[in-house]
Amino acid sequence: MIVLLDAGSSKTKFIQEICEHYYPCKTIGLHDSTENDILNAEGIIISGAPILLSEVDPEPYLQKVKWLDDYKLPVLGICFGHQLTGLHFGASISRQREDRGKQEIAVLRHNPLFEDLDTQFTMQEDHCEAISIPPGFEHNATSDSCVNEGMHHKNRPIFGVQFHPEVSGENGMIFLHNFTKLVALYKDKK
Repeated sequence: MIVLLDAGSSKTKFIQEICEHYYPCKTIGLHDSTENDILNAEGIIISGAPILLSEVDPEPYLQKVKWLDDYKLPVLGICFGHQLTGLHFGASISRQREDRGKQEIAVLRHNPLFEDLDTQFTMQEDHCEAISIPPGFEHNATSDSCVNEGMHHKNRPIFGVQFHPEVSGENGMIFLHNFTKLVALYKDKK
């Protein structure tokens, strides 16, 4: 089962609706999640949140993702989840121009989540912060709105995207389906 850690985004339900078409998915509040939830997950998605990590103490949120150090199965951070993942691994965060519209995402380096998408595709944005590329990660995608639209860990199946695939129509469905395929692939390798 994919565990969807809900950090408070109103869009989280759409992540679950899309993923459930392809793979069992269960939503748990980020602050309600337990070590057992993480150990039993075959893949994890961390949702967006109405929180500005540059304006709050990020430590309580970082405490809830310490499992990232040892988790070996696929992880996808979306918006806040992407930022939180990056901060955990040493990225910096900063305020930027607010973006609530659609953006052309340019693929810089292919990863499995971009399978069946063009090298440029449109996704919905909803953010006003951005992160640097943390040590140990590769920069995968960019846009006119945000330099780090996508990244993945060089040695582990950990991915982060600033955009919101769950509200981006067909491109977003393809992207999330690719994540579920990756989860199934890793499950088969266990």
